[in-house]
Amino acid sequence: MRTQDFDFYLPEKLIAQHPTPNRTASHLLVLDGHSGELADRQFANLPQLLQPGDCLVFNDTRVIKARMFGQKATGGAVEVLVERITSPQEAWAHIRASRAPAPGSRIQLGSQGSYFEAEVLGRDDDLFHLRFLTQQTVLEILEQIGHLPLPPYITHHADADDEARYQTVYAKHAGAVAAPTAGLHFDGQMLTALQTMGIDIAYITLHVGAGTFQPVRVENIADHKMHSEWYTVPQTTVDCIEQTKRAGKSVIAVGTTSLRALESAARSGKLMATSAETDIFITPGYQFRVIDKLITNFHLPKSTLLMLVSAFAGMENIRHAYQHAVQQQYRFFSYGDAMLISKK
Repeated sequence: MRTQDFDFYLPEKLIAQHPTPNRTASHLLVLDGHSGELADRQFANLPQLLQPGDCLVFNDTRVIKARMFGQKATGGAVEVLVERITSPQEAWAHIRASRAPAPGSRIQLGSQGSYFEAEVLGRDDDLFHLRFLTQQTVLEILEQIGHLPLPPYITHHADADDEARYQTVYAKHAGAVAAPTAGLHFDGQMLTALQTMGIDIAYITLHVGAGTFQPVRVENIADHKMHSEWYTVPQTTVDCIEQTKRAGKSVIAVGTTSLRALESAARSGKLMATSAETDIFITPGYQFRVIDKLITNFHLPKSTLLMLVSAFAGMENIRHAYQHAVQQQYRFFSYGDAMLISKK
């Protein structure tokens, strides 16, 4: 299957640069994966589209201030984007510089008197292994000198509004460098309303990496290499899902990250509570084991996430839905509108 099969035309004006005034004010495109039928709704209508006894599964990761600026020992400027924290003082990161720093070299990060030194331990493809030469943890350093890592297609620098809105209201476990954006549409009032009507809420944690924004650059999608991401599925979530399925109700993943975590935890054929790393790459032909419906935003052309939703709802259904969304002026990507998709 070719990467080109997942390309589409998107006018730049439809790339949302800011969130809606209220979290639930987005549009919601409903796609029946079985029939291909589409319906235009508002995200505030979501409770009416669900049934008591359904189970919503959210990703409770928290976005960290993963972007840092500094300089190499030679004086050249560097920009560091932490991809994954592996220990209190170590992390894998993307580094932008005029010349890539060599293993054994050191870089200085921060400004205005708050500087931290890091040693480059090695490199794996486009990721650099860094060790921070301090007693403070990577998370503590990021809180002091880091910046919120807005996606590359958002053109303004992160401000106070972004720090509040590029984070879900239920974010708990710090470690993501990108928000699980389907969850950005939920506010506390909606979560309460859903629980009041008898909808179960469960959580997984998957720390989203920067690779989520990377287009697939190989011609044959089978040649694409996914970056690993850490996830955990607790036993309480497994129990909720099993209860939902016994009752004949729907398990709904809020976001592709929730879906990927659950499908990773069910690779043996049975959903199991687990904490591990996953590089699962879901493409058309994949047999879904856990999820019945998916709430998700609109994804980038040629992206692994567009391939995932195409696997879930069918390539032609997604192609038609995206054409409809463009025609109807839906807002795309992280701050954009949402879809509710049922499995084909």
